[in-house]
Amino acid sequence: MLSEVASEKTTTPILAVANQKGGVGKTTTAINLATILAKEKKILLIDLDSQGNSSTALGIDYNDRKLGTYQFLINGEVKEGLIKKGIVHNLSLITADANLAGAELELIEFKKREFRLKKALSLIKDAYDLILIDCPPSLGILTLNALVAANGLIVPLQCEFLALEGISHLVKTVGHIQKSLNPNLEIKAIVLTMYDKRNKLSELVAEDTRSFFGKKVCETVIPRNVRISEAQSYGKPITLYDPKSSGALAYISLAEELLQRFC
Repeated sequence: MLSEVASEKTTTPILAVANQKGGVGKTTTAINLATILAKEKKILLIDLDSQGNSSTALGIDYNDRKLGTYQFLINGEVKEGLIKKGIVHNLSLITADANLAGAELELIEFKKREFRLKKALSLIKDAYDLILIDCPPSLGILTLNALVAANGLIVPLQCEFLALEGISHLVKTVGHIQKSLNPNLEIKAIVLTMYDKRNKLSELVAEDTRSFFGKKVCETVIPRNVRISEAQSYGKPITLYDPKSSGALAYISLAEELLQRFC
């Protein structure tokens, strides 16, 4: 199935994994999808969050992150050592470090600052079958760069009512970007995360989300699973840490479902 999708694409899918609310499973979704999809195709994961959680969760030592997304954005060039080998074959990673936090201020002085990532990616995107961008938990200039560079958006949504309020702001932002900066941007999928089937609230949030967003909401839901948190502390995605856990099986199912949305 993956081969069929890749053969039909006319341009490299660039998918931003974004939600301005923190703690919704954004990084977890990004690293697990990247790892699963890399079993067959060349995947690049870009850690655009200055906290560097994707880099940590994929076992990249902090001392090995001196060259990463900060330099990629500011200098707009690909230096040796920028793209690092990931935890599995066919997975590459551009890491983040604390310097990336300063990029928010530095980019203010740049002309067309919203297009810095898009311009930089034009140098390397054809070398990959899919590019995933793990965005910061905000709608600042870094996330804006990701949304301008991307042709698709994956939105992890925690199953709680406050999360529904937050996603409405993101939808409005996407609308503005479509009109003025990137008409190709499209919400490909909303992923329900931290779903607890024992909790009536999770069920209600899922129902409300599906009622409002329809087919944009994935059928696969990601359960609340302690093994997912444990995996990241060991520098591994859940699919490698405990491949038989409910969290791993859910992400495998999600990856298969999302393939149909990448075209």
